[in-house]
Amino acid sequence: MTDTAVLAETHAPERRARKYGQGRPAWSSLVLIVAVVVATPVLAVVVDGLGSFGDTAPPRDLGRMVLTTLALMVGVGAGSLLIGGGLAWLVTAYRFPLRSVLVWLLVLPLAMPAYVLGFIFLSVFDVAGPVQSFLRSVFGTDVWVPEVRSLPAAILVMSLSLYPYVYLLARSALIEQSPGTYDAARTLGASRGRALRRVLIPLARPSLAAGLALVMMETLTDFATVQYFNVQTVSVGVYLVWKGTFNFHAATQLAVLVLLFAVAVLLAERALRGRARYHQHGSRGQGLQPEQLRGIRGWGAMFLCVAALGAGFLIPVAQLLLWAVSQALRDGEFLADPRFAQYLVNSLVVAVITAVSCVVLSLSVGHAIRMGGGRLVSFAAQLTTFGYAVPGAVIGIGVLLSFAAADTALERAGVAGGTGLLVTGSVIGILYAYVIRFLAPAYQSVSASLEKISPTVTFSALSLGAAPRRILARVHAPLARPGVAVALMLVVIDAVKELPIVLLLRPFGFTTTSVWVYELARENFWEKASLPALVIVAVAVIPVFVLVRQTRRDESRRTTTSGAPR
Repeated sequence: MTDTAVLAETHAPERRARKYGQGRPAWSSLVLIVAVVVATPVLAVVVDGLGSFGDTAPPRDLGRMVLTTLALMVGVGAGSLLIGGGLAWLVTAYRFPLRSVLVWLLVLPLAMPAYVLGFIFLSVFDVAGPVQSFLRSVFGTDVWVPEVRSLPAAILVMSLSLYPYVYLLARSALIEQSPGTYDAARTLGASRGRALRRVLIPLARPSLAAGLALVMMETLTDFATVQYFNVQTVSVGVYLVWKGTFNFHAATQLAVLVLLFAVAVLLAERALRGRARYHQHGSRGQGLQPEQLRGIRGWGAMFLCVAALGAGFLIPVAQLLLWAVSQALRDGEFLADPRFAQYLVNSLVVAVITAVSCVVLSLSVGHAIRMGGGRLVSFAAQLTTFGYAVPGAVIGIGVLLSFAAADTALERAGVAGGTGLLVTGSVIGILYAYVIRFLAPAYQSVSASLEKISPTVTFSALSLGAAPRRILARVHAPLARPGVAVALMLVVIDAVKELPIVLLLRPFGFTTTSVWVYELARENFWEKASLPALVIVAVAVIPVFVLVRQTRRDESRRTTTSGAPR
Protein backbone atom coordinates (compact mmCIF):
# COMPACT_ATOMS: atom_id res chain seq x y z
CA MET A 1 0.00 0.00 0.00
CA THR A 2 1.40 3.36 -0.97
CA ASP A 3 1.93 6.20 1.47
CA THR A 4 -0.86 8.13 -0.21
CA ALA A 5 -3.27 5.25 0.25
CA VAL A 6 -2.26 4.83 3.87
CA LEU A 7 -2.75 8.57 4.48
CA ALA A 8 -6.14 8.48 2.79
CA GLU A 9 -7.18 5.44 4.86
CA THR A 10 -5.98 7.16 8.05
CA HIS A 11 -8.03 10.29 7.41
CA ALA A 12 -11.11 8.46 6.06
CA PRO A 13 -12.87 8.32 9.47
CA GLU A 14 -12.32 12.03 9.87
CA ARG A 15 -13.83 12.73 6.45
CA ARG A 16 -16.76 10.46 7.23
CA ALA A 17 -17.28 12.23 10.56
CA ARG A 18 -17.42 15.54 8.78
CA LYS A 19 -19.87 14.05 6.32
CA TYR A 20 -22.05 12.76 9.15
CA GLY A 21 -22.29 16.26 10.58
CA GLN A 22 -23.21 17.89 7.30
CA GLY A 23 -26.71 19.32 7.46
CA ARG A 24 -26.94 19.53 11.26
CA PRO A 25 -26.45 23.31 11.41
CA ALA A 26 -29.19 23.64 8.81
CA TRP A 27 -31.56 21.53 10.91
CA SER A 28 -30.74 23.57 14.00
CA SER A 29 -31.40 26.75 12.04
CA LEU A 30 -34.76 25.34 10.98
CA VAL A 31 -35.80 24.99 14.63
CA LEU A 32 -34.81 28.61 15.30
CA ILE A 33 -36.75 29.78 12.24
CA VAL A 34 -39.89 27.89 13.30
CA ALA A 35 -39.63 29.39 16.79
CA VAL A 36 -39.34 32.90 15.33
CA VAL A 37 -42.30 32.32 13.00
CA VAL A 38 -44.45 31.10 15.91
CA ALA A 39 -43.43 33.92 18.25
CA THR A 40 -43.65 36.80 15.74
CA PRO A 41 -47.44 37.41 15.90
CA VAL A 42 -47.48 37.42 19.70
CA LEU A 43 -44.49 39.74 19.84
CA ALA A 44 -46.20 42.01 17.28
CA VAL A 45 -49.23 42.28 19.56
CA VAL A 46 -47.07 43.07 22.59
CA VAL A 47 -45.00 45.68 20.73
CA ASP A 48 -48.03 47.41 19.22
CA GLY A 49 -50.04 47.28 22.44
CA LEU A 50 -47.28 48.64 24.64
CA GLY A 51 -46.10 51.12 22.00
CA SER A 52 -49.56 52.64 21.61
CA PHE A 53 -50.25 52.75 25.35
CA GLY A 54 -51.65 56.18 26.21
CA ASP A 55 -52.42 57.09 22.60
CA THR A 56 -55.96 55.72 22.73
CA ALA A 57 -58.44 55.73 25.57
CA PRO A 58 -59.39 52.27 26.87
CA PRO A 59 -63.01 51.12 26.55
CA ARG A 60 -65.26 52.65 29.18
CA ASP A 61 -66.32 49.26 30.47
CA LEU A 62 -62.79 47.82 30.63
CA GLY A 63 -62.94 47.39 34.41
CA ARG A 64 -66.18 45.44 34.15
CA MET A 65 -64.74 43.23 31.41
CA VAL A 66 -61.71 42.42 33.56
CA LEU A 67 -63.84 41.56 36.59
CA THR A 68 -66.21 39.50 34.45
CA THR A 69 -63.28 37.58 32.94
CA LEU A 70 -61.86 36.86 36.38
CA ALA A 71 -65.24 35.76 37.73
CA LEU A 72 -65.84 33.52 34.72
CA MET A 73 -62.42 31.85 34.96
CA VAL A 74 -62.68 31.30 38.71
CA GLY A 75 -66.27 30.05 38.44
CA VAL A 76 -65.59 27.62 35.59
CA GLY A 77 -62.40 26.44 37.29
CA ALA A 78 -64.24 25.76 40.55
CA GLY A 79 -67.17 24.11 38.74
CA SER A 80 -64.90 21.89 36.66
CA LEU A 81 -62.88 20.94 39.75
CA LEU A 82 -66.05 20.08 41.66
CA ILE A 83 -67.61 18.04 38.85
CA GLY A 84 -64.48 16.50 37.35
CA GLY A 85 -62.65 15.88 40.62
CA GLY A 86 -65.78 14.58 42.34
CA LEU A 87 -66.59 12.17 39.52
CA ALA A 88 -62.98 10.98 39.38
CA TRP A 89 -63.07 10.16 43.11
CA LEU A 90 -66.48 8.51 42.77
CA VAL A 91 -65.56 6.11 39.96
CA THR A 92 -62.12 5.36 41.46
CA ALA A 93 -63.02 4.82 45.11
CA TYR A 94 -66.41 3.11 44.76
CA ARG A 95 -68.27 0.44 42.83
CA PHE A 96 -71.89 1.01 41.83
CA PRO A 97 -74.27 0.05 39.00
CA LEU A 98 -72.93 0.83 35.49
CA ARG A 99 -69.65 2.10 36.96
CA SER A 100 -67.50 0.10 34.50
CA VAL A 101 -69.25 1.80 31.58
CA LEU A 102 -69.68 5.28 33.04
CA VAL A 103 -65.99 5.54 33.92
CA TRP A 104 -65.29 5.88 30.18
CA LEU A 105 -68.48 7.57 29.00
CA LEU A 106 -67.87 10.50 31.37
CA VAL A 107 -65.16 11.67 28.96
CA LEU A 108 -67.68 12.24 26.12
CA PRO A 109 -68.56 15.88 27.02
CA LEU A 110 -65.05 16.68 25.82
CA ALA A 111 -66.43 16.23 22.28
CA MET A 112 -69.23 18.75 22.85
CA PRO A 113 -67.97 22.29 22.09
CA ALA A 114 -69.09 24.78 24.70
CA TYR A 115 -70.70 27.04 22.09
CA VAL A 116 -72.87 24.14 20.87
CA LEU A 117 -73.89 23.21 24.41
CA GLY A 118 -74.56 26.90 25.08
CA PHE A 119 -77.17 27.45 22.38
CA ILE A 120 -78.88 24.14 23.22
CA PHE A 121 -79.10 25.25 26.86
CA LEU A 122 -80.66 28.55 25.77
CA SER A 123 -83.17 26.83 23.49
CA VAL A 124 -84.42 24.78 26.45
CA PHE A 125 -84.31 27.29 29.31
CA ASP A 126 -84.73 30.71 27.65
CA VAL A 127 -87.99 32.67 27.60
CA ALA A 128 -89.36 30.91 24.53
CA GLY A 129 -88.04 27.51 25.60
CA PRO A 130 -90.16 24.59 26.85
CA VAL A 131 -89.15 24.97 30.51
CA GLN A 132 -90.31 28.55 30.95
CA SER A 133 -93.36 27.94 28.75
CA PHE A 134 -94.38 25.08 31.03
CA LEU A 135 -93.83 27.16 34.17
CA ARG A 136 -95.97 30.00 32.79
CA SER A 137 -98.76 27.61 31.87
CA VAL A 138 -98.82 26.17 35.39
CA PHE A 139 -98.05 29.17 37.61
CA GLY A 140 -99.13 32.05 35.40
CA THR A 141 -97.29 34.62 33.37
CA ASP A 142 -95.93 36.40 36.45
CA VAL A 143 -93.90 33.41 37.67
CA TRP A 144 -90.33 34.32 38.60
CA VAL A 145 -87.58 32.57 36.65
CA PRO A 146 -83.83 33.22 37.08
CA GLU A 147 -82.16 35.13 34.25
CA VAL A 148 -80.84 32.58 31.77
CA ARG A 149 -78.53 34.82 29.77
CA SER A 150 -76.23 35.52 32.71
CA LEU A 151 -72.78 34.83 34.10
CA PRO A 152 -73.89 31.92 36.37
CA ALA A 153 -75.53 30.15 33.44
CA ALA A 154 -72.40 30.59 31.33
CA ILE A 155 -70.30 29.16 34.19
CA LEU A 156 -72.61 26.14 34.43
CA VAL A 157 -72.55 25.42 30.70
CA MET A 158 -68.79 25.78 30.36
CA SER A 159 -68.17 23.66 33.47
CA LEU A 160 -70.28 20.84 32.00
CA SER A 161 -68.29 21.05 28.77
CA LEU A 162 -64.78 21.36 30.25
CA TYR A 163 -64.86 19.16 33.36
CA PRO A 164 -63.37 16.13 31.48
CA TYR A 165 -59.97 17.86 31.51
CA VAL A 166 -59.93 17.70 35.32
CA TYR A 167 -61.65 14.32 35.38
CA LEU A 168 -59.06 12.62 33.18
CA LEU A 169 -56.03 14.00 34.98
CA ALA A 170 -57.51 13.55 38.47
CA ARG A 171 -58.52 9.95 37.81
CA SER A 172 -55.11 9.19 36.31
CA ALA A 173 -53.43 10.65 39.40
CA LEU A 174 -55.64 8.64 41.75
CA ILE A 175 -55.10 5.26 40.07
CA GLU A 176 -51.34 5.87 39.84
CA GLN A 177 -50.98 6.39 43.59
CA SER A 178 -48.43 4.11 45.21
CA PRO A 179 -50.19 1.47 47.36
CA GLY A 180 -47.87 2.14 50.31
CA THR A 181 -48.96 5.74 50.90
CA TYR A 182 -52.66 5.00 51.07
CA ASP A 183 -52.15 1.77 53.03
CA ALA A 184 -50.02 3.63 55.58
CA ALA A 185 -52.73 6.25 56.11
CA ARG A 186 -55.41 3.59 56.54
CA THR A 187 -53.21 1.58 58.92
CA LEU A 188 -52.81 4.66 61.12
CA GLY A 189 -56.59 4.86 61.50
CA ALA A 190 -57.47 7.46 58.86
CA SER A 191 -60.87 7.12 57.25
CA ARG A 192 -61.23 7.03 53.47
CA GLY A 193 -62.25 10.68 53.43
CA ARG A 194 -59.37 11.76 55.65
CA ALA A 195 -56.89 9.73 53.60
CA LEU A 196 -58.26 11.46 50.52
CA ARG A 197 -57.81 14.95 52.00
CA ARG A 198 -54.46 14.42 53.72
CA VAL A 199 -52.69 11.99 51.38
CA LEU A 200 -54.24 11.49 47.95
CA ILE A 201 -55.17 15.10 47.11
CA PRO A 202 -51.70 16.50 47.99
CA LEU A 203 -50.09 13.79 45.85
CA ALA A 204 -52.52 14.54 43.00
CA ARG A 205 -52.04 18.31 43.25
CA PRO A 206 -49.81 18.59 40.13
CA SER A 207 -52.40 16.79 38.01
CA LEU A 208 -55.27 18.85 39.43
CA ALA A 209 -53.31 22.04 38.76
CA ALA A 210 -52.63 20.99 35.16
CA GLY A 211 -56.31 20.19 34.60
CA LEU A 212 -57.41 23.53 36.07
CA ALA A 213 -54.90 25.36 33.87
CA LEU A 214 -56.34 23.71 30.76
CA VAL A 215 -59.89 24.59 31.83
CA MET A 216 -59.01 28.23 32.50
CA MET A 217 -57.13 28.58 29.21
CA GLU A 218 -60.13 27.22 27.32
CA THR A 219 -62.39 29.59 29.26
CA LEU A 220 -60.17 32.55 28.43
CA THR A 221 -60.11 31.58 24.75
CA ASP A 222 -63.88 31.07 24.49
CA PHE A 223 -65.67 33.56 22.31
CA ALA A 224 -69.08 32.35 21.21
CA THR A 225 -70.45 30.81 24.41
CA VAL A 226 -70.05 33.93 26.51
CA GLN A 227 -71.70 36.03 23.82
CA TYR A 228 -74.75 33.77 23.84
CA PHE A 229 -75.15 34.55 27.54
CA ASN A 230 -74.43 38.30 27.21
CA VAL A 231 -71.19 37.93 29.16
CA GLN A 232 -68.57 40.35 27.88
CA THR A 233 -65.06 39.16 28.62
CA VAL A 234 -61.77 40.71 27.56
CA SER A 235 -61.49 38.23 24.66
CA VAL A 236 -64.91 39.32 23.39
CA GLY A 237 -63.87 42.94 23.84
CA VAL A 238 -60.87 42.39 21.54
CA TYR A 239 -63.13 41.21 18.72
CA LEU A 240 -65.77 43.89 19.26
CA VAL A 241 -63.22 46.69 19.33
CA TRP A 242 -61.38 45.34 16.31
CA LYS A 243 -64.44 44.67 14.15
CA GLY A 244 -66.80 47.27 15.58
CA THR A 245 -64.74 50.46 15.93
CA PHE A 246 -61.68 49.53 13.83
CA ASN A 247 -59.56 50.99 16.63
CA PHE A 248 -56.62 48.69 16.04
CA HIS A 249 -54.40 50.07 18.81
CA ALA A 250 -57.15 49.73 21.40
CA ALA A 251 -57.72 46.15 20.24
CA THR A 252 -54.02 45.28 20.58
CA GLN A 253 -53.98 46.77 24.08
CA LEU A 254 -56.87 44.52 25.03
CA ALA A 255 -55.05 41.61 23.38
CA VAL A 256 -52.02 42.29 25.59
CA LEU A 257 -54.37 42.16 28.57
CA VAL A 258 -55.70 38.78 27.40
CA LEU A 259 -52.12 37.58 27.03
CA LEU A 260 -51.41 38.69 30.60
CA PHE A 261 -54.38 36.61 31.75
CA ALA A 262 -52.87 33.59 29.96
CA VAL A 263 -49.49 34.16 31.60
CA ALA A 264 -51.21 34.52 34.98
CA VAL A 265 -52.92 31.15 34.46
CA LEU A 266 -49.60 29.46 33.71
CA LEU A 267 -47.97 31.06 36.75
CA ALA A 268 -50.91 30.06 38.92
CA GLU A 269 -50.57 26.48 37.67
CA ARG A 270 -46.92 26.50 38.75
CA ALA A 271 -47.86 27.96 42.11
CA LEU A 272 -50.57 25.34 42.67
CA ARG A 273 -48.05 22.62 41.98
CA GLY A 274 -45.78 24.12 44.60
CA ARG A 275 -42.08 23.57 45.03
CA ALA A 276 -42.54 20.18 46.62
CA ARG A 277 -41.76 17.09 44.61
CA TYR A 278 -43.76 13.91 45.12
CA HIS A 279 -42.13 10.64 44.14
CA GLN A 280 -43.99 7.38 44.19
CA HIS A 281 -42.20 4.19 45.15
CA GLY A 282 -43.74 0.91 44.17
CA SER A 283 -44.64 -1.44 47.00
CA ARG A 284 -46.87 -4.36 47.65
CA GLY A 285 -50.33 -3.56 48.97
CA GLN A 286 -53.92 -3.19 47.99
CA GLY A 287 -53.86 0.57 47.58
CA LEU A 288 -57.13 2.40 46.90
CA GLN A 289 -59.54 -0.49 46.45
CA PRO A 290 -63.06 0.48 45.29
CA GLU A 291 -65.70 0.11 47.97
CA GLN A 292 -69.01 -1.44 46.98
CA LEU A 293 -71.96 0.95 47.35
CA ARG A 294 -75.24 -0.82 47.86
CA GLY A 295 -78.84 0.25 47.87
CA ILE A 296 -79.71 3.90 47.58
CA ARG A 297 -76.07 4.97 47.88
CA GLY A 298 -75.10 2.96 44.82
CA TRP A 299 -78.04 4.21 42.77
CA GLY A 300 -77.32 7.76 43.95
CA ALA A 301 -73.71 7.53 42.74
CA MET A 302 -74.90 6.23 39.40
CA PHE A 303 -77.44 9.05 39.15
CA LEU A 304 -74.73 11.69 39.70
CA CYS A 305 -72.61 10.24 36.91
CA VAL A 306 -75.55 9.88 34.52
CA ALA A 307 -76.69 13.44 35.33
CA ALA A 308 -73.28 14.89 34.42
CA LEU A 309 -73.04 12.76 31.27
CA GLY A 310 -76.62 13.53 30.26
CA ALA A 311 -76.35 17.28 30.78
CA GLY A 312 -72.98 17.52 29.07
CA PHE A 313 -73.49 15.15 26.13
CA LEU A 314 -76.48 12.80 25.88
CA ILE A 315 -79.32 15.35 26.12
CA PRO A 316 -77.62 17.89 23.79
CA VAL A 317 -76.98 15.20 21.17
CA ALA A 318 -80.58 14.00 21.45
CA GLN A 319 -81.82 17.58 21.01
CA LEU A 320 -79.63 18.10 17.94
CA LEU A 321 -80.89 14.85 16.40
CA LEU A 322 -84.49 15.85 17.11
CA TRP A 323 -84.00 19.21 15.42
CA ALA A 324 -82.25 17.66 12.42
CA VAL A 325 -84.98 15.06 11.91
CA SER A 326 -87.72 17.65 12.41
CA GLN A 327 -86.18 19.91 9.78
CA ALA A 328 -85.75 17.01 7.37
CA LEU A 329 -89.39 15.96 7.73
CA ARG A 330 -90.63 19.51 7.33
CA ASP A 331 -88.46 20.44 4.34
CA GLY A 332 -88.70 17.06 2.65
CA GLU A 333 -84.93 16.52 2.50
CA PHE A 334 -82.25 15.84 5.07
CA LEU A 335 -80.00 18.67 3.94
CA ALA A 336 -82.08 21.72 3.06
CA ASP A 337 -79.27 24.28 2.82
CA PRO A 338 -76.93 23.66 -0.14
CA ARG A 339 -74.23 25.83 1.48
CA PHE A 340 -73.56 23.20 4.10
CA ALA A 341 -71.40 21.07 1.79
CA GLN A 342 -69.23 24.06 0.85
CA TYR A 343 -68.76 25.15 4.45
CA LEU A 344 -67.88 21.60 5.48
CA VAL A 345 -65.34 21.37 2.65
CA ASN A 346 -63.82 24.69 3.75
CA SER A 347 -63.46 23.40 7.31
CA LEU A 348 -61.94 20.08 6.29
CA VAL A 349 -59.53 21.55 3.72
CA VAL A 350 -58.19 24.12 6.19
CA ALA A 351 -58.00 21.49 8.94
CA VAL A 352 -56.16 18.94 6.78
CA ILE A 353 -53.64 21.48 5.45
CA THR A 354 -53.03 22.69 8.99
CA ALA A 355 -52.59 19.15 10.31
CA VAL A 356 -50.12 18.18 7.59
CA SER A 357 -48.15 21.40 8.09
CA CYS A 358 -48.01 20.91 11.87
CA VAL A 359 -46.87 17.30 11.52
CA VAL A 360 -44.14 18.17 9.00
CA LEU A 361 -42.84 20.93 11.25
CA SER A 362 -43.07 18.71 14.32
CA LEU A 363 -41.13 15.92 12.63
CA SER A 364 -38.52 18.38 11.45
CA VAL A 365 -38.09 19.97 14.89
CA GLY A 366 -38.01 16.61 16.68
CA HIS A 367 -35.52 15.26 14.16
CA ALA A 368 -33.30 18.32 14.60
CA ILE A 369 -33.26 17.78 18.36
CA ARG A 370 -32.10 14.17 17.86
CA MET A 371 -29.39 15.34 15.51
CA GLY A 372 -28.04 17.49 18.35
CA GLY A 373 -28.30 21.23 18.64
CA GLY A 374 -27.51 22.35 22.16
CA ARG A 375 -29.50 24.29 24.72
CA LEU A 376 -30.49 27.09 22.34
CA VAL A 377 -32.10 24.69 19.89
CA SER A 378 -33.87 22.85 22.73
CA PHE A 379 -35.22 26.13 24.07
CA ALA A 380 -36.38 27.13 20.58
CA ALA A 381 -38.14 23.77 20.23
CA GLN A 382 -40.05 24.42 23.43
CA LEU A 383 -40.88 27.92 22.22
CA THR A 384 -42.64 26.47 19.18
CA THR A 385 -45.28 24.95 21.49
CA PHE A 386 -46.34 28.05 23.41
CA GLY A 387 -48.90 29.06 20.77
CA TYR A 388 -51.41 26.62 22.28
CA ALA A 389 -51.34 28.67 25.50
CA VAL A 390 -52.14 31.89 23.64
CA PRO A 391 -55.83 32.73 23.04
CA GLY A 392 -56.98 32.62 19.45
CA ALA A 393 -57.97 36.30 19.47
CA VAL A 394 -54.39 37.31 20.31
CA ILE A 395 -52.95 35.09 17.58
CA GLY A 396 -55.46 36.41 15.04
CA ILE A 397 -54.61 40.05 15.71
CA GLY A 398 -50.91 39.21 15.78
CA VAL A 399 -51.15 37.61 12.33
CA LEU A 400 -52.90 40.71 10.97
CA LEU A 401 -50.21 42.95 12.43
CA SER A 402 -47.46 40.71 11.04
CA PHE A 403 -48.96 40.76 7.55
CA ALA A 404 -49.41 44.52 7.74
CA ALA A 405 -45.76 44.99 8.72
CA ALA A 406 -44.63 42.69 5.92
CA ASP A 407 -46.86 44.59 3.48
CA THR A 408 -45.28 47.88 4.51
CA ALA A 409 -41.76 46.46 4.19
CA LEU A 410 -42.45 45.10 0.71
CA GLU A 411 -43.93 48.39 -0.45
CA ARG A 412 -40.84 50.23 0.77
CA ALA A 413 -38.75 47.69 -1.13
CA GLY A 414 -40.67 48.55 -4.29
CA VAL A 415 -42.85 45.44 -4.48
CA ALA A 416 -46.27 46.55 -5.72
CA GLY A 417 -49.30 45.16 -3.96
CA GLY A 418 -47.43 43.93 -0.88
CA THR A 419 -49.00 41.12 1.10
CA GLY A 420 -52.39 42.64 1.69
CA LEU A 421 -53.93 40.17 -0.76
CA LEU A 422 -52.76 37.32 1.44
CA VAL A 423 -55.00 38.50 4.26
CA THR A 424 -58.07 39.76 2.43
CA GLY A 425 -58.14 37.47 -0.58
CA SER A 426 -57.15 34.03 0.66
CA VAL A 427 -56.98 31.79 3.72
CA ILE A 428 -53.20 32.01 4.16
CA GLY A 429 -53.66 34.16 7.24
CA ILE A 430 -56.00 31.55 8.76
CA LEU A 431 -53.56 28.74 7.99
CA TYR A 432 -50.68 30.68 9.52
CA ALA A 433 -52.65 31.33 12.70
CA TYR A 434 -53.84 27.72 12.85
CA VAL A 435 -50.29 26.38 12.61
CA ILE A 436 -49.20 28.64 15.46
CA ARG A 437 -52.20 27.65 17.56
CA PHE A 438 -52.07 23.88 17.00
CA LEU A 439 -48.38 23.13 16.55
CA ALA A 440 -48.10 22.23 20.25
CA PRO A 441 -50.38 19.13 20.32
CA ALA A 442 -48.79 17.88 17.10
CA TYR A 443 -45.27 18.35 18.44
CA GLN A 444 -46.09 16.67 21.75
CA SER A 445 -47.51 13.60 20.01
CA VAL A 446 -44.67 13.30 17.49
CA SER A 447 -42.02 13.99 20.12
CA ALA A 448 -43.45 11.28 22.38
CA SER A 449 -43.04 8.74 19.55
CA LEU A 450 -39.54 9.94 18.69
CA GLU A 451 -38.45 9.60 22.30
CA LYS A 452 -39.29 5.89 22.15
CA ILE A 453 -36.70 5.41 19.39
CA SER A 454 -33.41 4.32 20.89
CA PRO A 455 -30.52 6.75 20.28
CA THR A 456 -28.45 3.80 19.08
CA VAL A 457 -30.72 3.52 16.05
CA THR A 458 -29.87 7.09 15.07
CA PHE A 459 -26.19 6.58 15.80
CA SER A 460 -26.16 3.43 13.70
CA ALA A 461 -27.64 5.27 10.74
CA LEU A 462 -25.06 8.03 11.14
CA SER A 463 -22.22 5.53 11.37
CA LEU A 464 -23.36 4.03 8.07
CA GLY A 465 -22.98 7.43 6.42
CA ALA A 466 -26.65 8.36 6.12
CA ALA A 467 -27.35 12.07 5.84
CA PRO A 468 -29.77 13.69 8.34
CA ARG A 469 -32.43 14.07 5.68
CA ARG A 470 -32.21 10.38 4.77
CA ILE A 471 -32.40 9.41 8.44
CA LEU A 472 -35.59 11.44 8.80
CA ALA A 473 -37.20 9.83 5.75
CA ARG A 474 -36.05 6.24 6.32
CA VAL A 475 -35.75 5.94 10.12
CA HIS A 476 -37.42 8.60 12.27
CA ALA A 477 -40.57 9.23 10.24
CA PRO A 478 -41.53 5.54 9.79
CA LEU A 479 -40.88 4.71 13.45
CA ALA A 480 -42.89 7.74 14.60
CA ARG A 481 -46.00 6.78 12.62
CA PRO A 482 -48.21 6.22 15.71
CA GLY A 483 -47.44 9.71 16.99
CA VAL A 484 -47.93 11.17 13.52
CA ALA A 485 -51.36 9.57 13.23
CA VAL A 486 -52.44 10.90 16.63
CA ALA A 487 -51.06 14.35 15.80
CA LEU A 488 -52.95 14.51 12.50
CA MET A 489 -56.20 13.54 14.20
CA LEU A 490 -55.84 15.96 17.14
CA VAL A 491 -55.03 18.93 14.92
CA VAL A 492 -57.88 18.19 12.51
CA ILE A 493 -60.38 18.05 15.37
CA ASP A 494 -59.13 21.24 17.02
CA ALA A 495 -59.08 23.07 13.69
CA VAL A 496 -62.64 22.03 12.82
CA LYS A 497 -63.90 23.41 16.17
CA GLU A 498 -61.83 26.64 16.10
CA LEU A 499 -63.91 29.83 15.95
CA PRO A 500 -62.20 33.13 17.02
CA ILE A 501 -59.32 32.89 14.54
CA VAL A 502 -61.68 32.34 11.59
CA LEU A 503 -63.94 35.21 12.64
CA LEU A 504 -60.98 37.60 12.82
CA LEU A 505 -59.10 36.53 9.69
CA ARG A 506 -61.58 35.03 7.23
CA PRO A 507 -61.70 36.69 3.82
CA PHE A 508 -64.98 37.92 2.39
CA GLY A 509 -67.29 35.04 1.48
CA PHE A 510 -65.30 32.38 3.33
CA THR A 511 -67.20 30.48 6.05
CA THR A 512 -66.46 27.32 7.99
CA THR A 513 -68.85 24.97 9.76
CA SER A 514 -68.02 26.38 13.20
CA VAL A 515 -68.67 29.96 12.04
CA TRP A 516 -71.94 28.90 10.43
CA VAL A 517 -73.12 27.23 13.63
CA TYR A 518 -72.20 30.34 15.61
CA GLU A 519 -74.03 32.69 13.24
CA LEU A 520 -77.17 30.53 13.05
CA ALA A 521 -77.32 30.07 16.82
CA ARG A 522 -76.80 33.79 17.40
CA GLU A 523 -79.92 34.43 15.30
CA ASN A 524 -81.85 31.70 17.20
CA PHE A 525 -82.08 29.41 14.15
CA TRP A 526 -81.69 26.33 16.33
CA GLU A 527 -82.91 23.74 13.84
CA LYS A 528 -80.74 25.01 11.00
CA ALA A 529 -77.70 24.91 13.27
CA SER A 530 -78.39 21.33 14.38
CA LEU A 531 -76.89 19.42 11.45
CA PRO A 532 -73.55 21.28 11.23
CA ALA A 533 -73.31 21.12 15.02
CA LEU A 534 -73.87 17.35 14.89
CA VAL A 535 -71.08 17.05 12.33
CA ILE A 536 -68.68 18.95 14.60
CA VAL A 537 -69.61 16.75 17.56
CA ALA A 538 -69.33 13.55 15.52
CA VAL A 539 -65.87 14.50 14.28
CA ALA A 540 -64.78 15.43 17.80
CA VAL A 541 -65.97 12.10 19.22
CA ILE A 542 -63.33 10.21 17.20
CA PRO A 543 -60.27 11.36 19.20
CA VAL A 544 -62.21 10.93 22.43
CA PHE A 545 -62.73 7.23 21.66
CA VAL A 546 -59.07 6.91 20.67
CA LEU A 547 -58.10 8.56 23.94
CA VAL A 548 -60.33 6.20 25.92
CA ARG A 549 -58.89 3.20 24.10
CA GLN A 550 -55.33 4.31 24.81
CA THR A 551 -56.15 5.02 28.46
CA ARG A 552 -57.74 1.59 28.92
CA ARG A 553 -54.71 -0.05 27.31
CA ASP A 554 -52.32 1.84 29.59
CA GLU A 555 -54.36 0.97 32.68
CA SER A 556 -54.50 -2.68 31.68
CA ARG A 557 -50.74 -2.73 31.17
CA ARG A 558 -50.21 -0.97 34.49
CA THR A 559 -52.51 -3.41 36.31
CA THR A 560 -50.73 -6.40 34.77
CA THR A 561 -47.34 -5.00 35.75
CA SER A 562 -48.38 -4.15 39.32
CA GLY A 563 -49.99 -7.56 39.74
CA ALA A 564 -46.91 -9.45 38.58
CA PRO A 565 -44.96 -11.29 41.28
CA ARG A 566 -42.01 -9.39 42.67
